[in-house]
Amino acid sequence: MSEIIRVENLSYIYNQGMPDATKALDDVSFTVEEGDFVGIIGSTGSGKSTLISHFNGLNRPTSGRVLVDGRDLWEQGADLRSFRFLVGLVMQYPEYQLFEETCARDIAYGPRNMGLDEAEVQRRVREAAAFVGLSDELLEKSPFELSGGQKRRVAIAGVMAMHPRVLVLDEPAAGLDPEGRDTILSQIRDYHEKTGITVLLVSHSMEDIAKYANRVLVMHHAKIAMYDTVENVFARAQELLELGLSVPQVTQIFLKLRQMGLDIPADVYTIPYAVKTIQKALAAKQGGGANA
Repeated sequence: MSEIIRVENLSYIYNQGMPDATKALDDVSFTVEEGDFVGIIGSTGSGKSTLISHFNGLNRPTSGRVLVDGRDLWEQGADLRSFRFLVGLVMQYPEYQLFEETCARDIAYGPRNMGLDEAEVQRRVREAAAFVGLSDELLEKSPFELSGGQKRRVAIAGVMAMHPRVLVLDEPAAGLDPEGRDTILSQIRDYHEKTGITVLLVSHSMEDIAKYANRVLVMHHAKIAMYDTVENVFARAQELLELGLSVPQVTQIFLKLRQMGLDIPADVYTIPYAVKTIQKALAAKQGGGANA
């Protein structure tokens, strides 16, 4: 795999030089490999949203730099517009950004801005709509006639239709019911698996991160507290709790069992993994009993 994002000593100060100046990012450095699915977690105010808004140039670093596909977004002569096609950013509550007469026209807005011919625009609209489960009938409706979850899917499809190499999502399932939440996140995972696109997902839900991501970046007080595989981060469940973060309920249960003296792994973070771990422990115990 090749590197798609490199963040070097990135700091960002809101209202720099003013009495209320606030350091939202403090000397942050990390890299993302192409094809990764990175979950970004942290308490409110930790710097998550500020960080991701640097990936397509919505914020300019106070110091340090951000490279996407080996290029600095802010170097002299850089084409910021091209970066915004390379990195698709879905902000929180993206349905508030819908404005066209029909869902199809909203999804087509980005590809048309790229200067694609109409046949390719329409092909991308249909393809993106299929990825997020929008029917032809819904495409011809006004986005304002749709449910909250459907609007969210239209907004995400509009970014997918630009075929970005990096898809960045800030709490894409916020405010949705559990079924709507699972639908959208499953569609994003399927899109990631089918296209090989790099995904960065900001979420408050540890269950979601554990279920969908393969790497986790933990933000705390404007700095990176952890950045590792899902297994290695959730194996540090006690540290996460000390940072004021929750961990998946199944992880909490296994953490408690370890504290009670049971010899079980600390990196259990999904129900299927928990089941396998318990089955393995039972098999080992039965095998030990047979040998005795």
